[in-house]
Amino acid sequence: MTTGHPALIDAIVSEITASGAIPFVRFMELALYHPQHGYYMRPPESGAERIGWSGDFYTSSDVHPILGQALAKQAEQIDALLGHPDPFTVVEMGPGKGLLAAHFLSACQSASPSFRRRLSYVLIERSPAMRAAQQQQLRPWLDQPGLVTWVEEMSSLAPTSVVGLIFSNELPDAFPVHRVQVAGGELQELFVDYQNGRFVEFLKPLSLPALSGYFARLGITLPEGYRTEINLHALDWIKQVADSLCRGVVVTIDYGHSAQDLYGMNRSKGTLLCYYSQMASEDPYVRVGLQDMTAHVDFTSLASIGEEAGLSATGFTNQMSFLMGLGVEEMLDRLEPESPQFRAAIHLLKPEGMGRTFKILVQHKGIERPSLDGLKFKPFFGEALARNELQVGKL
Repeated sequence: MTTGHPALIDAIVSEITASGAIPFVRFMELALYHPQHGYYMRPPESGAERIGWSGDFYTSSDVHPILGQALAKQAEQIDALLGHPDPFTVVEMGPGKGLLAAHFLSACQSASPSFRRRLSYVLIERSPAMRAAQQQQLRPWLDQPGLVTWVEEMSSLAPTSVVGLIFSNELPDAFPVHRVQVAGGELQELFVDYQNGRFVEFLKPLSLPALSGYFARLGITLPEGYRTEINLHALDWIKQVADSLCRGVVVTIDYGHSAQDLYGMNRSKGTLLCYYSQMASEDPYVRVGLQDMTAHVDFTSLASIGEEAGLSATGFTNQMSFLMGLGVEEMLDRLEPESPQFRAAIHLLKPEGMGRTFKILVQHKGIERPSLDGLKFKPFFGEALARNELQVGKL
C-alpha cells in the first residue's frame, strides 16, 4: 500500500486519473516540488528539519564551515582575475537552509574592504519554506543594503547580467530524472500508474525525443536490461547558467561521476535513492512527499552541454582536492586537534567518504582559462570528462 503525504498522493492520483500513467520524471517532480504539498515546497512539521543531522540527510555545510570558507577564498581570487568588478556578484543556486551562504559571508568579514563593499550575494530559491529558513539564517547580513537578495528562478536573472561566481552545492542531484531501461533491444521509459491503492511502474516508449539521443551523444551503448537515469533538467539548467553569466566562473559541487563511470556495469540498476531520517531506500513509492529523492550527476554531459552554451571547462576535481588547494590545512591548524570541530572538518576530506564522493566541476566564460587554487591538485586525468565510445558489457 502506498504511504506518504495524503494531499500529495491525492494530487498525483488525480493527475494519473485524468491523463493516464505519467513518466517517472513527472512523479518525482510532483513528489518533490508540488507547489503546496511537495517535499521541498511545504514547511516542515513543527520542530522538525529536512536537512541536517536530525533531518533526512545532511550536506557539507551541516558538517563544518570550511567549504564556505574555501569558496569565499576562491571567490576573492576570481574577483582579482576579473579586475575587481563592481558589483562582484555571487549567485548560489539551491541554497538549502542558508548555511553555506552564512559560512561564505562570515568568511568574507576578513576579506578586503573593497571586496566586501562590492559583493552582491544572490540566492536562487523557489520554495517559500526554504526561503524563510534562509532568511532566518542570514539575518545578521540583511541590514546591509543590497548585500543579500533572492530570486525564484535562474531565468529571473537577466541574460549576461552576472559578473562573478555562480555556484551550487548538491543541486542537480535533486532535479527530477527520467528513468529508462533497455528492453527488447530498445531504450524504453519508466511510467507510473495507480492501481489497487498503490503506485506501480511499467515500461513504455520514450516520452521525449531528447532521451533517444542522450547516450548516442556520449558514445555509450547499454546492454539489455540496463536501467538508469537521464537528467534532462540538469542540461536545461546549465544552459540557463551559461546564459546568465557574462564573465566569471561556475562551480558545481555534487555527488556524481563522469559518464563512463556513471553508466558502467557496476551501476546497471541506476543510482536513484530516497532518504528518510538518514536512511537510504530504493523505493520511491513509499513515504511519498515525506522523503527526499536523488540521483547521481553525469558531469560529462554538464561539461559538454555547458561548452556548447558558452561555458568552457576549467577543471574537474573532488572535494578533498578542492579544499586542499584552497588551504584547508591552514584552516585545520586553527582548530584544536581531536576537538569535535576538527573531527567534523576531517569528515569533509575523508577519501572513503565526502572527500572523494563529491566532485567539483569548474567552468568559465568571458575570460581566459583561469588558474584557480581550488584546482591545484588534479585527481583525474585531463580527459576524464571527454566523450568516448563506450560499450557497456552484458548483464
